[in-house]
Amino acid sequence: MSEASAILALAHRDFIKLLRDRQRIIADFAFPLIFIGILGTTLQAGFGERAGINLMDYVFTGVLAQTVWQSSAMGLISLLADREQDFSQEIFVSPISRYSIIIGKILGESLVTLPQALAIITFGFILQIHMSPDQLWRMALALGVVALFGGAFGVIVLANLSSQRAANQIFPFVLLPQFFLAGIFNPIQNLPLPLDILSKIAPMRYAVDLMRDAYYGGLPSSQQVQLFDAPTNLIIIAAMFLVFMIVGTFLFVRAERNR
Repeated sequence: MSEASAILALAHRDFIKLLRDRQRIIADFAFPLIFIGILGTTLQAGFGERAGINLMDYVFTGVLAQTVWQSSAMGLISLLADREQDFSQEIFVSPISRYSIIIGKILGESLVTLPQALAIITFGFILQIHMSPDQLWRMALALGVVALFGGAFGVIVLANLSSQRAANQIFPFVLLPQFFLAGIFNPIQNLPLPLDILSKIAPMRYAVDLMRDAYYGGLPSSQQVQLFDAPTNLIIIAAMFLVFMIVGTFLFVRAERNR
């Protein structure tokens, strides 16, 4: 019971921190809406007919998955902030599992992504992107998986960094290539071999593809858009999640002990 209470307390703390951080709220809401409203609209107007699919829908699903995954991953930077403020020392000497602490942080950042996801979906309705109740239900389930997956990725990246400043400098170099390798804005079915290999090892690719499985499942255009089916993506995500959690938590705890 104490483990569950600790997880919920850490998750609640991160969610309250978001509500008090106005700059993060503005940035988290603004950039996805710009990507969808401007980039999605221009791509559909210029290339929609030749592409054979609605590029507004394509960009919408890609940006939705990318935003939730990235926000959850980058939110784990708070672990480094806690370390610098010695808050992590206090929680790591408490009699609860190290995995419970990490899971609590990931759960908190996953909750933080919910307002962003709701705002993006609402904006999608404003732009007249079709979303049936069945699609929304599948997308909601996919969003939960994507948020947890992003948090696990954040753990393994941040476990190898020494400070919040280093994380802010390095994280963009880890994330930016995945914007294009994951197919957020562009199809990636026919990449050159070197880029195809990099794409297959980019974790964000599977988060984006899972979201498109949820949105396009059963639609005639699904074959043009989906890379793998949902079960395949879930298996890959589950394997990566376990590796990121086990290795990332081990490295982070070891760094705490060596301080």
